[in-house]
Amino acid sequence: MPNIQFKDIDPESKPVLFAGIDVGAEELILVIRKNGKPFDPQKFANTPADRTRLVKKLVKLPGIIVCLEATGVYHFDLSLALHDAGVLLMVVNPKASHNFAKVLMKNSKTDAVDANTLAEYAARMDFVPWTRPSNEMIALRSFARRIDALTRQKAAAKNHLHALTATSETPKAVLKDVKLAIAQLEKRIDSLTAGALILIGKHPNLERILALLIGIKGIGNTSAIALMGELLLLPPDLSHREWVKFAGLDPRAFDSGKSVHKKTRISKAGNRHIRSALYMPALSAKQHDKHVKAYFQHLMDNGKTPLQGVCAVMRKLLHAIHGMLKKNEPFDNTRFYAIPESTG
Repeated sequence: MPNIQFKDIDPESKPVLFAGIDVGAEELILVIRKNGKPFDPQKFANTPADRTRLVKKLVKLPGIIVCLEATGVYHFDLSLALHDAGVLLMVVNPKASHNFAKVLMKNSKTDAVDANTLAEYAARMDFVPWTRPSNEMIALRSFARRIDALTRQKAAAKNHLHALTATSETPKAVLKDVKLAIAQLEKRIDSLTAGALILIGKHPNLERILALLIGIKGIGNTSAIALMGELLLLPPDLSHREWVKFAGLDPRAFDSGKSVHKKTRISKAGNRHIRSALYMPALSAKQHDKHVKAYFQHLMDNGKTPLQGVCAVMRKLLHAIHGMLKKNEPFDNTRFYAIPESTG
């Protein structure tokens, strides 16, 4: 790559500049392309100070389009900083950039190569601007993900306790310590849930959405907070089918030739937090809502496995939530599944 620094770039030149940023937990790798040629990669620490330095450099290049991947929580602060500084930004699904790299037959995989691929993606693909979520929605997602992390820790601690109680050799002090850890986790989860509800209570629109969600049997405050923390940050123009794909709940068949026919599975190529937030509500709804229960039984009668049935309920619940929020209507279980009239 030519060794060209920011000072070598003429901001007034007509060709649009494109930049790719490979985002890591500790490091940001920037590659800028001009006229189809990449400049040398530049490294920045993924810290507030270095993110500010990076943004200031990019702001000096009017018209530049920046592309980065949605990588968990690590890209988010940089995305906010770039967007708020007026930089043209697109944030792509990692799967999209991965498939793009395969089309380009990129055999090497380094941070610099990935950054260059993202810059080329920005140059070749249609520009889709990143939509900045509101501050309260960003805060709600932080609450939701922290609650989810603590809930997973609690589940692991309970499994550990179950294993310890299976033998009489476990000292009582150890059992007491694990029980204390579980109690502390439950207290922290309750505290964060209360904080999230206070935040929601300050915003009528969020209150309305919470009321709609908890109107579904199986969805309580914790599940509703988890769903709101993820779904409300999605682009507003997505269809219900796109929601399903984003959640990784779309069915994926695996057929090749005449000999390979594997069972259809969900893709899981999406936001695991949405799937996690839907799992327990789906289990509960199929037990306590007669229409959801009838739908699940219909799937069992047609040869689906219990896990496939639960995934189908999750997918259908997501469809229903999309329609509810779009039309501002409460959950209608009769539209979820019409129970066949008895012929006996």
